[in-house]
Amino acid sequence: MIPRGSRLDHLVSEAVHILREAVAEARNPVMLFSAGKDSTVMAHLALRAFFPAKPPFPLLHIDSTWEFGSLLAFRDRFATQHGFRLIVAANEAGRAEGINPFDHGDYYTRVMRTDPLKLALDEGGYDVIFGGARRDEERSRAKERIFSVRDAGHAWNPRDQRPEFWRLYNTRLLASQSARVFPLSNWTEIDIWHYALASGVELAPLYFSAPRMVVERGGTLIAVDDAPRMRWEAMDQPAVRAVRFRTLGCWPVTGAIGSDAADLSAVMAETLASRNSERQGRVSDGEEGSSLERKKREGYF
Repeated sequence: MIPRGSRLDHLVSEAVHILREAVAEARNPVMLFSAGKDSTVMAHLALRAFFPAKPPFPLLHIDSTWEFGSLLAFRDRFATQHGFRLIVAANEAGRAEGINPFDHGDYYTRVMRTDPLKLALDEGGYDVIFGGARRDEERSRAKERIFSVRDAGHAWNPRDQRPEFWRLYNTRLLASQSARVFPLSNWTEIDIWHYALASGVELAPLYFSAPRMVVERGGTLIAVDDAPRMRWEAMDQPAVRAVRFRTLGCWPVTGAIGSDAADLSAVMAETLASRNSERQGRVSDGEEGSSLERKKREGYF
């Protein structure tokens, strides 16, 4: 239960207001859904915002081809359980070409995530796109407004941001523009865990400790989610360890952490005691020439 007047109660009220305000002004809204903790909480808030009706938009998932298998199963189960229409988009040409995170690095992100996202948004004709990004995740996220205007081609210009005073949002868009709307902008990682715990939200099992096969690469534990597709190296020493994830991306470039936290209460306690960044598990963030801000300028999530 969320105590009335608490910080979390305020954040929930703000998120519900943002969802309703955006839908009221939207022509054709959609919600991005990765099945990670942030998008799951955002979708749960949407159910809350429009109850007893269903949220008036579908969920859109971009399948990079290298998603965790259990995450895809959770995605499908969540959509079915809560009555969402689920749209899954992928770059089939990139799949056929064998574009992968082992060989293609940042190019893989653009071809298998950014390009199919932009194509799906164009084909769907969506003008308001809900995303689960939070400002505390990364420096470029902190530059985002809650209603973030995208130009033609879904390009983001951090210098072309509208002021947002007193929870008043400018929702007007030109024919060539769209808006990425972030109801969780002011939330922190702990707020996400707290809301899930207080509201009984089921999250993907990857966030909780379990024995998983991992290999250590440059000090990072990589879970071997699909052994036949793993790019094995001569020095690899696969081992089963108790690990979980704080952030989720494509499995070959997402680092796990050693942990015994098997439930939400333990995860919260462990996170509060940690001195490491949530996105330290994203190996791709640290690649040479890679920048989340540059990716966002190109139309990334």
